[in-house]
Amino acid sequence: MMSNELIWDQVDQYFMEKLIPEDKALKQVLITNRELGIPEIDVSPTQGKLLYLFAKMKGARNVLEIGTLGGYSSIWLARALPESGKVYTLEMEQKYADIAKQNIKQAGCENKVEVIVGKALDTLPLLKERGITPFDFIFIDADKQNNPQYLRWALKLSESGTIIVADNVVRNGEVIDANSKDERVQGIRQFMDIIANEPRIEATSIQTVGTKGYDGFVIGVVK
Repeated sequence: MMSNELIWDQVDQYFMEKLIPEDKALKQVLITNRELGIPEIDVSPTQGKLLYLFAKMKGARNVLEIGTLGGYSSIWLARALPESGKVYTLEMEQKYADIAKQNIKQAGCENKVEVIVGKALDTLPLLKERGITPFDFIFIDADKQNNPQYLRWALKLSESGTIIVADNVVRNGEVIDANSKDERVQGIRQFMDIIANEPRIEATSIQTVGTKGYDGFVIGVVK
């Protein structure tokens, strides 16, 4: 009998063959990221397509992404937007931001994506000052220990109907361990507590398996 991980991977490959035609630009992003030493923690192609579809269904025009990495998910989101749409993506590491900018340019999305460099908790307050809020779609995928603060900022930068999606909330099941010593797990647990007690947002969580292993998303809508 095949291991669960092997089955998950093969099923993902099947879905990609059927539903996500090979995309040279996106494939090159992953190759470039790997060659330049960026951690291979991007969303999977099926998850990227899910974000794309969420943004399409929302009719998103103004998107905030917290955590750019090499720009893979930024490109998926940008492709979902009309020509006048924009993704503002926040990245702490200058090296990653530089690579992301190049990847985004190579994918033909440079006019739809602005990469903002710096710690997100320093750059988030500046977005409102620039007059580019509220956002109608927000994707949180950065350092999990700061998820509670990212969620609070997401709510400040939202309006009624804004969709908020957070990645990596299952942590291979560790999220249920209240005594975990992992600050990322504790960050997610605090994030979940805020959502559970926040009347301004309705949310659910979906567990996922696939090429990225066992994890999941939180998906919420601001009232």
